[in-house]
Amino acid sequence: MTDILTAIKARDPEQREFHQAVKEVIESVQPVLDRNPEYRRMAVLERITEPERVILFRVPWMDDQGQVRVNRGFRIEMNSAIGPYKGGLRFHPSVNLSILKFLAFEQVFKNALTTLPMGGGKGGSDFDPKGKSDNEVMRFCQSFMCELARHIGADTDVPAGDIGVGAREIGYLFGMYKKLRNEFTGVLTGKSLGWGGSLIRPEATGYGSVYFAAEMLAVKNDTLAGKTCLVSGSGNVAQFTVEKLIQMGAKPVTVSDSSGYIYDEAGINAEKLDFVKKLKNVRRGRIKEYADKYPGTVYTPVNPLSDCNPLWNHKADCAFPSATQNEIAEKDAQNLVNNGVKLVCEGANMPSTPDAINIFLDRKILYAPGKASNAGGVAVSGLEMAQNSMRLSWPKEEVDNRLKFIMKSIHKTCIDAAAEYGAPGNYMAGANIAGFLKVVNAMLDQGLV
Repeated sequence: MTDILTAIKARDPEQREFHQAVKEVIESVQPVLDRNPEYRRMAVLERITEPERVILFRVPWMDDQGQVRVNRGFRIEMNSAIGPYKGGLRFHPSVNLSILKFLAFEQVFKNALTTLPMGGGKGGSDFDPKGKSDNEVMRFCQSFMCELARHIGADTDVPAGDIGVGAREIGYLFGMYKKLRNEFTGVLTGKSLGWGGSLIRPEATGYGSVYFAAEMLAVKNDTLAGKTCLVSGSGNVAQFTVEKLIQMGAKPVTVSDSSGYIYDEAGINAEKLDFVKKLKNVRRGRIKEYADKYPGTVYTPVNPLSDCNPLWNHKADCAFPSATQNEIAEKDAQNLVNNGVKLVCEGANMPSTPDAINIFLDRKILYAPGKASNAGGVAVSGLEMAQNSMRLSWPKEEVDNRLKFIMKSIHKTCIDAAAEYGAPGNYMAGANIAGFLKVVNAMLDQGLV
């Protein structure tokens, strides 16, 4: 096991995020390998940690001043053992191979947990849509799709949105794909409702995360009602996490963006959340404006010299990290524990560092890893694919009920796998083991390919 990780680090020494994701899974599945020696003989770890295909391309586009710009485009097609590659596109300056490989690797297990036939992939660009006009975003998306279209398809690879890629970007990408291929297929998910999108898809990741948290609390004969909750981020996942928490009787008190965060001790209610949605989705403003509108709210700007994030240093019962990777470090985890938090449910992908996770596990905090708790988004993407294939559109209630059922099923799968392999109550071990077993068994069934 150590030799495999050492070899991966030696081959790609700069890919720290990918190393972190692989190390977590390798450590979790040790009991599985001990019980199934044929997995080692068939080198399943070496195969599952190497992408089936990595696509890297340039994306030239013209800004509104007539200046030609060039960005990098990526698609990591990680594993297709149980279905076509499925995973989002991220447009953000931080995008690089390491981040996309870690996201694609996580996606493989997340998709396996949904019970739907989807492989894992991820992609994106170092393009930053922030501050760009609609026309600039359109020109970039069209150029990006001119290359990506060669590598995707409804039965091959079905991208979706992620950070920086919402309904606007999906629309521009789909329009160019349709023009290039002369076909109207479900090649992208996260589409607008009028032309193939699914009800509940925008809400799915946030709603699913809260549904998963409710299942965790139900095991302890508890509910979210009356719980004070810390939520990071203010994008799609955070907004609908807050919305569902309000609906279930909890009191969310924080949201954030890259400039800082707000703490509203009175709680974020439906009216305040509507302001956040308009602020971030329509005006694309900064979260500081929330504090300007609602007196009594405290705004704290980001301090790059601080050794912790003060958002995680408030009295609360539950935490929903919903912004980005590695946003909860060791000191943040200690602050959460010291402030009474008993549940951490990840809406973002890998938002907790290994040291933070160790604190949660050591202190018996109910901890849900993102590959399980935020799988609702890709689950409803899979349901969107099914609707597209049948040329149907299911009503909101049906999609929401299917989402609840899937999150309940993922929770049970994690609990059962953890118990079977000697780690009862450890959702991280359960998620990694259950996802790993499904994927590697499919790989072995299909031969050495």
